[in-house]
Amino acid sequence: MDLNLMADLNAPHSMGTTIIGVTYNGGVVLGADSRTSTGMYVANRASDKITELTDNVYVCRSGSAADSQIVSDYVRYFLHQHTIQLGQPATVKVAANLIRLIAYGNKNMLQTGLIVGGWDKYEGGKIYGVPLGGTLIEQPFAIGGSGSSYLYGFFDQAWKEGMTKEEAEQLVVKAVSLAIARDGASGGVVRTVTINSEGVSRKFYPGDTLPLWHEELEAHTSLLDILNAPGPEPMNI
Repeated sequence: MDLNLMADLNAPHSMGTTIIGVTYNGGVVLGADSRTSTGMYVANRASDKITELTDNVYVCRSGSAADSQIVSDYVRYFLHQHTIQLGQPATVKVAANLIRLIAYGNKNMLQTGLIVGGWDKYEGGKIYGVPLGGTLIEQPFAIGGSGSSYLYGFFDQAWKEGMTKEEAEQLVVKAVSLAIARDGASGGVVRTVTINSEGVSRKFYPGDTLPLWHEELEAHTSLLDILNAPGPEPMNI
């Protein structure tokens, strides 16, 4: 077998995504794209990267899908036991610290970055980032994944304190669609989860409803749509 091909097969796969968590006046909004990639291959175009930990705490997953899923499963189990023992729901800080303990204790083996978001009666809406290595950072907004590198300047300009729920949801959808337009490892649809004192609401935004940005092609549902589309007019010389 060709040595170059073997090197490509044995090379580490790039695992891209875009995840976002934003606080607003009354709760939090989490958002993510839906593309699960293995190098250049799209393994799943409609995956759900926002996972429920408890009724009031969710986590956005990036990096290795297997690593992030097993961390979420462990934390969900521990939080369930914690809730039974205390007789009340776990706080967002407790959930984030459990993720930190597992991520830091296994930092040499795990390849995942997580954003924890939720609402509790003690501190309201909170967002915590747990990047590679297991550091725990409380932030008013957090972004992660390969698409995040395109969004730092945008969030510096667009995020503001005291946003309404509608403003926060629009900001998250706009940011994920911007990352999808620029990052080849992000794509598919946009999913959001809004958590506040009233509970949890999920929203789904299909790819053909997202805004198009500079030089971005329209989404097509079939190869036939592309083949039947009128081609460019010939150049007159």
